[in-house]
Amino acid sequence: MPFSKDILAGSSGQGGGGSFYDYEIEQSVRFDRADISGLQWGGTGSNTLGTPTNADKYTWSAWIKRGQLGNLYMNVLHGHTGGNGINAAFDHSAGDDTFGVGTSAGVEGGDTSGVFRDITGWFHLVIAWDTTDGTNANRLKVYVNGSEVDSFDDSISQNLDVAYNVSGNRHYIGRNKADNSDYAFDGYMAEINSIDGQQLTPTSFGESKNGIWIPKDTADLTFGNNGYRLKFENASALGNDSSGNNNDFGVHNMGTDHQVLDSPTFGS
Repeated sequence: MPFSKDILAGSSGQGGGGSFYDYEIEQSVRFDRADISGLQWGGTGSNTLGTPTNADKYTWSAWIKRGQLGNLYMNVLHGHTGGNGINAAFDHSAGDDTFGVGTSAGVEGGDTSGVFRDITGWFHLVIAWDTTDGTNANRLKVYVNGSEVDSFDDSISQNLDVAYNVSGNRHYIGRNKADNSDYAFDGYMAEINSIDGQQLTPTSFGESKNGIWIPKDTADLTFGNNGYRLKFENASALGNDSSGNNNDFGVHNMGTDHQVLDSPTFGS
């Protein structure tokens, strides 16, 4: 199931803007792999995640555009427990640019069978957990542009607390705890939503219109205690949480110039 043309061609931001979109995303944030730029919640020490609404149920959604290919590993999301962590990342170690989730104690996760090689268009990613589910295959679901991705049903322990949403843990976007460009993301992200306490489907964040997957306004979602919404609307406070929770992120090697007009609904 090759994503680079078959699925990514159905994402938004291919020519965008104007009245086609009921909800428009006005900007994104740029991640530079060479500078290890990224966002962190508790990445410098004292500030860590609080008590979750439900550590076993969690959903993360983002619009993503890759900036380059051919690198070893690119973290999109990293939850650090102090002793180890869990990654969601693009992996080029086998030359295939798959997307994977794993590993930490109780999680093997898996890699997609398709590849991500489009650096010209945006796509929508949803990672949704419910480790309380009695069926292993339902504990982790990953969606691209509204369609579920296969092969994410490997060895996830029932009732496992999801490391992205555990009290006292740290949370990174576009990088991980290691200050090392070997793990950093390169590209753009927009409209990031984190939902604590629910395993949601893509229709909470987007919808299909004329065969194109486009964003929806997420303002009315219930975000839960550790949930957040990053719109990147303030260039001087890129990590500002607009969910109402004030779960703001710190920035690492990001300045005001990292806010850009390129977005899923507006071409730069």
